Amino acid sequence: MAAPADIVRRVEQLREELDRHNYLYYVLDSPELSDAAYDSLMRELRELEAQHPDLVTPASPTQRVGAPPDGGFAEAVHRSPMFSLSNAFDEEELQAWYDRTKRLLEGRDFSMVCEMKIDGLAVSLTYQDGLLVRGATRGDGAVGEDVTSNLRTIRSIPLRLLGDAPPLLEVRGEVYLGKQAFARLNATREAAGLPTYANPRNTAAGSVRQLDPAMTAERSLDIWVYGTGGSQGDGVPDTQSETLHWLQTLGFKINPHTRPCPALPEVVAFYKEWLEHWEELDYGTDGVVIKMDDRTQWEPLGVVGREPRWAIAYKWPAHQAVTRLREIGINVGRTGKLNPYAILEPVQVAGVTVKQATLHNEDYVTGKDIRVGDQVVVERAGEVIPQIVRVIPEGRIGDPPPFQMPQRCPVCAGPVVRESGESAHLCTNASCPAQLYERLVHFRGAMDIEGVGTKWVRILLDRGLIQDVADFYTLKMEELVTQERMGETLATKILANVEQSKGRPLGRLLYALGILHVGSEVAGLIADRFPTMERLAAATEEELTEVPGIGPKIAASLATFFRNRQNLELIEKLRGLGLRMTAEPGQAPAQGPLTGLSFCVTGTLASAPRVQIEARIRSLGGAATDSVTRVTSYLVAGDAPGASKLRQAQRYGTPTISEEQLLALLDTGEVPVS
Repeated sequence: MAAPADIVRRVEQLREELDRHNYLYYVLDSPELSDAAYDSLMRELRELEAQHPDLVTPASPTQRVGAPPDGGFAEAVHRSPMFSLSNAFDEEELQAWYDRTKRLLEGRDFSMVCEMKIDGLAVSLTYQDGLLVRGATRGDGAVGEDVTSNLRTIRSIPLRLLGDAPPLLEVRGEVYLGKQAFARLNATREAAGLPTYANPRNTAAGSVRQLDPAMTAERSLDIWVYGTGGSQGDGVPDTQSETLHWLQTLGFKINPHTRPCPALPEVVAFYKEWLEHWEELDYGTDGVVIKMDDRTQWEPLGVVGREPRWAIAYKWPAHQAVTRLREIGINVGRTGKLNPYAILEPVQVAGVTVKQATLHNEDYVTGKDIRVGDQVVVERAGEVIPQIVRVIPEGRIGDPPPFQMPQRCPVCAGPVVRESGESAHLCTNASCPAQLYERLVHFRGAMDIEGVGTKWVRILLDRGLIQDVADFYTLKMEELVTQERMGETLATKILANVEQSKGRPLGRLLYALGILHVGSEVAGLIADRFPTMERLAAATEEELTEVPGIGPKIAASLATFFRNRQNLELIEKLRGLGLRMTAEPGQAPAQGPLTGLSFCVTGTLASAPRVQIEARIRSLGGAATDSVTRVTSYLVAGDAPGASKLRQAQRYGTPTISEEQLLALLDTGEVPVS
């Protein structure tokens, strides 16, 4: 039986009133009601919804907590990528970013917006018709985890927007745990005899990924919203400063310390001002984010790898601590590279207990004269992996011997070599167990085969059930259930996840294969340009270097990989087992009259900024590159072209065309006669 009209009106009135008071309390920190008055309104709404359950909606203030524990998180594909930021650690690097961006804008200055870089967990919030329909973690930037139930518990995240918004709006923000809330949480755990947490950032991230939303709700999480992602319809302003103000009117919590800066000196002044006071804030920050204010230029400026050209993070100085080096260990990676690492006396650095630190390579260790037993300075710069930055000479005890890389692999005793001009030492034994184990662990992680943790990889390898990455796809139920502590439930989950991973797109598979120098971002760029495994395997090094972001070293590594008979046999084995060998639909380059043609633009163009011309070339199926190679179809020469590119074009016999000829080509699709 439908609820009476007066009850429906009252329920909607209560929801609007509670939403407004939530906004005043959790976002603006300016409450108008006492706790008792607020609780009275909430109690009335709960009672009405209990009497008329058909009126309950996911956007109701009563529904923030109460969903049952989840059995796992589903994938959440972002409408547009959630990028990482490049870093500047001093004014010189910041100036270089500004100058580089200015050149891309054909010499035009630009205004910026400075925002605090929050040390938390990046999330995406999707609203449809003003209602929160999905919350997701950043993940790898393209695909995150659906944590909607958990994010609903955060009071500063509106379940329903307060004003007019586009029909579909994706909002990005940083979930964090305040320092005082973190201290209270640890005090409660300590009183209960439970282990305390190491730092607010990791605690916030772990809280968002709790399978039980009720546990997330207990953590007093908060959020600062910093921008938008993909949206449909009108409404998002053209500048970052206006966008932040607009988001606040919709009910989002915006950091109050954001400041528009018309020029770089104001940016530097903002940074220096907060350099003296950032540790006084109740939340963690690791620097300042600087963004170009004009959002209409973001897309034309584009992205390098996974880092947008229109923004940069200016980090606070590194955190350091002094401790003693107990031992130098050697790890053997999946490519056979021997990596020295420091085993330290545990020390607190920036709120984290550090027990190990990277030592990079032999040259790094010998260049700093790092020896076992030394007193050393350990640094965490920008929250990255700790490293030893220097030795304290007066802290050295006696005369310990200098460090030397082993001549034999510490795992398989195979010969170790260091090629001329390279810093890395490599184990030459292709059957080295350490390499195989690391390759299997990497493949399992890259393909998201859940349930097969590192311990299970080791067990399956030691028991002979997997000998290469393809063997994940030949595992059988009867083999798994006989393993100690496996059980039918886990075995069923593993086999289901293995089967599901067969559908991962080409970029993910390329990354999983562990090709030297090919990380996840590079793999995605390659799959965008060569959308099938067959096309990629046939690509020349010259063709590979035409992909923006792919240099000669990566191109040579790919070509070497696909010339190896064993690698090709492995790919065919994976194909026969049903793995996908193509990119995501829509990942392939645009098709059009310029398909198959490659252009390099040099000099200043009169009709439009170079980045816009290059974007138009790509939209018609062509490739736009930064250099002239043997496969470049045309060099486009604007005003004051680069002499080196003209020489390269002459060397390779590449036709040179004018800006007018290029524009005619873009308009008509007719290739100019040279």
